[in-house]
Amino acid sequence: MGTSRDIIIMVDDDITNLAVGMNCLADKYDVFTAPSGEKLFKLLERIEPSLILLDVEMPGMNGYETIKILKDSDKTKNFPVIFLTARIDPKSEVQGLSCGAVDYITKPFSRELLVKRVDMHILFEKQKKELLNYSRNLEGEVDKKTKTIVELQNAILKTVAELVERRDTVTGGHIERTQHYLNLIIAFLLEHDVYSEELSKWDIDLFIMSAQLHDVGKISIRDEILMKPTKLTEEEFAEIQKHTEIGANIIKKIEKTTSANAFLHHAELLAGSHHEKWNGQGYPNGLKGREIPLQGRIMAIVDVYDALTNERPYKKALPHEEAMEIILNEKGRHFDPFITEVFIQHEQEFKNLIVGTNHRNAGGKIKHAHNIPSALSVVSDIIDLKQGSYGVSKHRIRRYVDIFLTVLSCRGEYKTEMSEWDSDFLLIFAQMCDIGKIAVKPNILDKVEELTDEEFVNVKTHTDLGVKIIRQIKESIGDSSMLGNAETFAGSHHEKWDGTGYPLRLRGKEIPLQGRIMAIVDVYDALINDRPYRRRKTHKEAAEIIKSCAGTHFDPKLVEIFLENEGEFEKAGML
Repeated sequence: MGTSRDIIIMVDDDITNLAVGMNCLADKYDVFTAPSGEKLFKLLERIEPSLILLDVEMPGMNGYETIKILKDSDKTKNFPVIFLTARIDPKSEVQGLSCGAVDYITKPFSRELLVKRVDMHILFEKQKKELLNYSRNLEGEVDKKTKTIVELQNAILKTVAELVERRDTVTGGHIERTQHYLNLIIAFLLEHDVYSEELSKWDIDLFIMSAQLHDVGKISIRDEILMKPTKLTEEEFAEIQKHTEIGANIIKKIEKTTSANAFLHHAELLAGSHHEKWNGQGYPNGLKGREIPLQGRIMAIVDVYDALTNERPYKKALPHEEAMEIILNEKGRHFDPFITEVFIQHEQEFKNLIVGTNHRNAGGKIKHAHNIPSALSVVSDIIDLKQGSYGVSKHRIRRYVDIFLTVLSCRGEYKTEMSEWDSDFLLIFAQMCDIGKIAVKPNILDKVEELTDEEFVNVKTHTDLGVKIIRQIKESIGDSSMLGNAETFAGSHHEKWDGTGYPLRLRGKEIPLQGRIMAIVDVYDALINDRPYRRRKTHKEAAEIIKSCAGTHFDPKLVEIFLENEGEFEKAGML
């Protein structure tokens, strides 16, 4: 008896019917017979059938009673059942189908009909199982990809936030340290039942993640003020105070582009209120006591503690004990007295916190991945806001690249290279091509006149810095494979086909395909949109320029594709 064949169990109190059924089906299936419902259940203790053919009218336990027991058991409820019956009235059919049968076959049955019906339901059940397995596997893959994306988003957001905080490097640790401190202080507040009612309404993971944006407004503060090693003048201090309002406004603008606002709600409150003081003498709004959002009152104490215990351009790091003395003196003046009391009670835990070892990636585990806006999108919006109205829209970039991918995927010469790409990730990473511009001075990005040689050199560094930022993100998440496209986009989109581009002066197909695609996308979008130094060009004018640069600036074959599909690119440029 071949084990690869499907098993049929036929249940009927009429031996003749059993013999006829076995004779009809034995050529294709392994057929077992049972003269009653009771005998069926004995068989099911050792056999798992693909299908059960069940007589309705049997002495003792009839077919309806038998199928009810089958469907009530987790072990047997998924076995498909076809009723065999001499009844042909609709009421009986409805009753059987209501009990869970998949079909009816009337007796006496013909060989052809019986075999066809059984074949059809065996095939249907196999397809159903395959679909279920596919669905489960797909769900697992989606969950895996979602987890990967969330970890990636958090790493990107942290790295860029650190860059905003300290523009001379892509490291620094302030963002990561404050996340660890926030995790601790919230746990202790809940433990001591301090503000626990309000905290219980928060998604703490989202709050911790959003904390990375608390100083995002510093992106608009001049480097010479942020990095000044001596005391600020009154005018300089007034300018640096603006970062709270700037940060809140940046996040408000981003909120308008997304429906997932829980994450950004925390971020806006943190950015706008973490420099308010309990006694009302803080900024920007001079809020007092519990007028200050709880998010800001919590951040105020961890932000100051981290500033005190770490080096800044204008001071050396203080020992933990001196920092705690300053915080204690500010209880009820700068800081919420109830939060300060909890902080002081657990000062040893804060002292012992070793950032970057056991507490690495504190904000990486997000419970509700689908409730947060894409951190990549947030980062892109921050870069757009830094470039004013002259940034490349991430929505347009994704659409341009998607057009290229759709066409190239149908062409054999590109299939091998593209088979290794994850198109979903590729479209996400395409919007990171200019991530390095976050460190270029705003007065250069917005300059109306022609750039000096020195200024142009500064702008060109955004490719190298973009690669450096992405490598930092790789180190943060511990998985570099999926970020290869992001690094390639950032580092090669200003290379030229004739070898006169930057940063590596690559030539022809030495330039990665991603960079050759992005070169056209980047220039086309720049041409059809306003820049500080010129007005936008029409699509037709831009297409002519792209065409004229085939073989010098651009890959000539990609230019052909662009021109063949220019209508699609024109539509995408209107996004």
